[in-house]
Amino acid sequence: MPRTIEDQTLDQLGGPGSVLARQRRDHAELDRLMERYGALPDGEERERVLQQTVQLVFSHAFAEETVLWPAVRRLVEDGEELTSRVEEEHQQINDLVADIERLDPGSPEREDKVRQAFALIRQDIRDEEDLLLPRLQQALPPDRLRRLGAAWET
Repeated sequence: MPRTIEDQTLDQLGGPGSVLARQRRDHAELDRLMERYGALPDGEERERVLQQTVQLVFSHAFAEETVLWPAVRRLVEDGEELTSRVEEEHQQINDLVADIERLDPGSPEREDKVRQAFALIRQDIRDEEDLLLPRLQQALPPDRLRRLGAAWET
């Protein structure tokens, strides 16, 4: 059974430029931003942190869908099924973000949507780090993981 990428060293992930290391860095930053949002009172700083979170979610998902998922579909048994599950989570997050943007900051309904979106983001991270990415790691040597990481960066 493949091992989660959450607790692996950078060397085990293929080095700092590998797609696995880049994924984990983005996931850690998302977690930091979500925690920061939850710790702040209503106001401009909290809204700024939410916007940073949304921006990272969308850029991260775009890179996954254009670089990572095609590789997973080609190289990992059940890759289509695994990526479809994550893409469904991405769509649910997109829908929640659209709702959040229509609602007034600080409103109870908006805060409920933010909590739902953050819960889905955390689930998405676990699905990727515990299920999908370890399978890709098994399928590719470190140099190919670094090449995917370079494509991710562009």
